[in-house]
Amino acid sequence: MRTTTLGPARRAISVLGLGCMSMSHPGRDEEESLSVLRAALDAGITFLDTADKYGKGHNERLVGTAIAGRRDEVTVATKVGFVGSSRDAKPVDGSPDHIRRSCDASLERLGTDRIDLYYLHRVDPHVPIEESVGAMAALVEAGKVAQLGLSEVTVATLRRAWDVHPVAAVQSEYSIAAREVEEDVLPACRALGTTFVAYSPLGIGLLTGRVRTPDDLPPGNRLPKQSRMHDRHRAHNLRIVDELAAIAGDVGCTLPQLAIAWLLTRDVVPIPSSSRRSYLEDNLGALDVDLGEDVLARIDEVAPIGAFRGERKSSLGLRLVGR
Repeated sequence: MRTTTLGPARRAISVLGLGCMSMSHPGRDEEESLSVLRAALDAGITFLDTADKYGKGHNERLVGTAIAGRRDEVTVATKVGFVGSSRDAKPVDGSPDHIRRSCDASLERLGTDRIDLYYLHRVDPHVPIEESVGAMAALVEAGKVAQLGLSEVTVATLRRAWDVHPVAAVQSEYSIAAREVEEDVLPACRALGTTFVAYSPLGIGLLTGRVRTPDDLPPGNRLPKQSRMHDRHRAHNLRIVDELAAIAGDVGCTLPQLAIAWLLTRDVVPIPSSSRRSYLEDNLGALDVDLGEDVLARIDEVAPIGAFRGERKSSLGLRLVGR
């Protein structure tokens, strides 16, 4: 497994991480999820991503079980801030009191004495970012947290946060199907030395090649809530997916492998969420895919910024992100 580094502290992590959220979706088998987590560790994945929101704490407990006895092999990232759904009047709480209490609860569920990377899951519009990050910085001082991160923020918010404490990582949706961060946030991260973590690198299932209708998706997947799968956009978007699949065929890899390998050329850390061993094994195959300049140019031609039609989140979800 190749490695990269995380933030200003230059902590070594695997170039490919594992998103754990889907393991707490309805109907998932916990033993299978634990098998995936342990197989990921055995394969050299050392960067695990969870949050106190996922499964109302279930996901952190699951990760804690998987890393028991192997804690020093792993960089654990978790998040704080979500207290409800996007439909609620106050779905986010970034107050210092909530952050302090939530950190202690996460440590207990994870079965550890430290969080390697602690993200603010979403910015609370009612709490200045300086107050939220200040509370998180105090956790670093206390030894409970090693580095800080932000999820779905604007460049302006990132810079305000940096004035309080170095930001080791910014996490946002990024894939061939969602390239908007290339316009502003990604360049800002590179200038600051902040690691960019790409969640939903497979377009929430769209770039797997297995999704033709909303009914093809498992419970808990949010893609059906996006306008990208609505009748007015679906045929256009699936044509792009088919063209990308043809490129993958020419390269000799699967479409998910192409999507992940493309991100690895962008100097970011993809964290595909795998709840099945077969999906994990396929994603790991991306590490052996070499994309030449000609292939990258073909992908840019087929799927430039804005090629996919429709919003990447529901209207309710969009009000909680920085763009």
